Amino acid sequence: MATSKEFISYFIGQLNRPEDIAVKPMMGEYLLYYRGKLVGDICDNRVLLKPVEAAKRLLPNAEMQPPYTGAKPMLVLEDIDDGDFILSLFEAMYPELPEPKAKKVKK
Repeated sequence: MATSKEFISYFIGQLNRPEDIAVKPMMGEYLLYYRGKLVGDICDNRVLLKPVEAAKRLLPNAEMQPPYTGAKPMLVLEDIDDGDFILSLFEAMYPELPEPKAKKVKK
C-alpha cells in the first residue's frame, strides 16, 4: 500500500516548522528530511526513522521495521500526532545524521 497524500499532509501539519521539513518522492514512497539531512522514510503510511542513538534513546520501545523488503530496519514512529515531540526528536537526531552528499555538477 502506497503512502497517501492525506497521510503526508496530516504528518506535516502536526509540525510547527514546515520550513525545516522536506518530503521528497522516491521510488513510489517518500524520503523525509529535517533541515537538509535525511531523517527517515515515509512508506505505507508509516514514518520510519534512522536508528541513530538519539532516536533509540527517545523512542526506547519503538519497533524496528524495514521500509521495504531487503532494506535495513528503521525505527517506527508510532505517535505522529505530537508535533512538538517530533521536532524535538528531529533536533536531537540532527547532529548524528550524516551530512548530505554534494551534488555532482553536470558538464
